[in-house]
Amino acid sequence: MKEMPKATEAEVELLEKNHWKTVLRGILSDWRLYVMLLPLSLFLLLWKYLPIGTMIMSFKYYVIDSSFGRGAYTSTFTGLANFQSLFSNYEFWSAFRNTFALSFYGLVFGFPFPILLALFFSEIRIELYRSAVQIFSYLPKFISTVIVTTLIGMLLRSTISAQVAAGPIGAIFESLFGIKNMVSSPQAFRSIYIISGLWEGAGYGSIVYFAAILGISPTNYEAARIDGASKMQQIRYVTLPGMSATLVIMLILRLGQLLTIGYEKVYLLQQLGTPESTYETSQIISTYVINRIMTNNSNQGIGGAADLFNALLSMVLVLGSNRIAKKVSSTSLF
Repeated sequence: MKEMPKATEAEVELLEKNHWKTVLRGILSDWRLYVMLLPLSLFLLLWKYLPIGTMIMSFKYYVIDSSFGRGAYTSTFTGLANFQSLFSNYEFWSAFRNTFALSFYGLVFGFPFPILLALFFSEIRIELYRSAVQIFSYLPKFISTVIVTTLIGMLLRSTISAQVAAGPIGAIFESLFGIKNMVSSPQAFRSIYIISGLWEGAGYGSIVYFAAILGISPTNYEAARIDGASKMQQIRYVTLPGMSATLVIMLILRLGQLLTIGYEKVYLLQQLGTPESTYETSQIISTYVINRIMTNNSNQGIGGAADLFNALLSMVLVLGSNRIAKKVSSTSLF
C-alpha cells in the first residue's frame, strides 16, 4: 500500500497561519445558519448559564425583604450553614425520599411505555390511521398542567353535595371499594401522578423511538422473515438491537433527571384536596422549599442549597451511568 506523503514544516506553518482565515471564510459562507443559531445561544446564555452565578445564594443568608435591601451577591456569607440546616431536617429527607420514589416509579413505568407505543405505531400499516393515532397521542403533552390537574380533580372527586356529583372514576371507587376523596389520599397520590404522567407524556416521548425504528433498514426484516423469524423474534433480534443506541442515550438522560421533578404538577395536585393530608407521599424537595419559605419567609438560601444538592447528585448520576454505558456497550453521551 502506497504511503501518503507527509506535509513539510512550511506547509504545516502555512496551514496554522491561515487557520482562522479558513474558519472565518466558512462562517461567512454559512452565515444564515449562524444567524438561526443566535436565538438558541442567547436562550442558553440567559436561562442556563447566567443563573449559575446565583448558586452562591446557597452559602449566604438571603431573605427577599425590603428591610434588608440586599441581593444574592451582597447578602451575609454563612458558609455551609444552609446545608447543615437542610440535612438536619427530617422533613427534607422525607421530601428527598418522595422525590426519589416518584422519579424511580416514573422511570420504571415511564421509560418502557413510550418504547412499546413506538413499536405499536411501527406495526400499523395504514399510514393515515397511524398518523391520526399518533397526533391524538401527542396532544396531551401540549395541554397546560393546570388543565391536566383540573381534569384529574373532576374525574376523581367524591360526591360533594346533592348538586355536585362524584367524578366517573371517583364514583366507581366510591361504590365498589368505599374509597372516598382519592385526591386527598396519600396512598393514591403516587398512582395518580404516575398514571397521569404516562397519559400526558408517553405519546410525545415515543417520537424519538419511532424515528429510531424507521431508521432500521427493511432488508434486516426481510432477512429475518426468510429465516423464519416470527413477529416477536423480529422485534427482539432486529428492532431492539437496531434502536439500542437511542435507548442507551435516552436512559442516560433519564437517569440524570432522576431527582429532578417539576414542582408545578405536584403542587397543583396537592391543592386538589387538603395539601397537608398528602404530604406523607407528595411532598418533594421543590414543594418542601416553597412551603417552607412561603409559610414563614425564612432564609431562601436553603432553597439554593437544596437546588445545588440536587444538581450535584444529577451530575453524579449522569457521569456514572455514562461510564457504565461505555463499559457495557459502545454507546455513550461522551
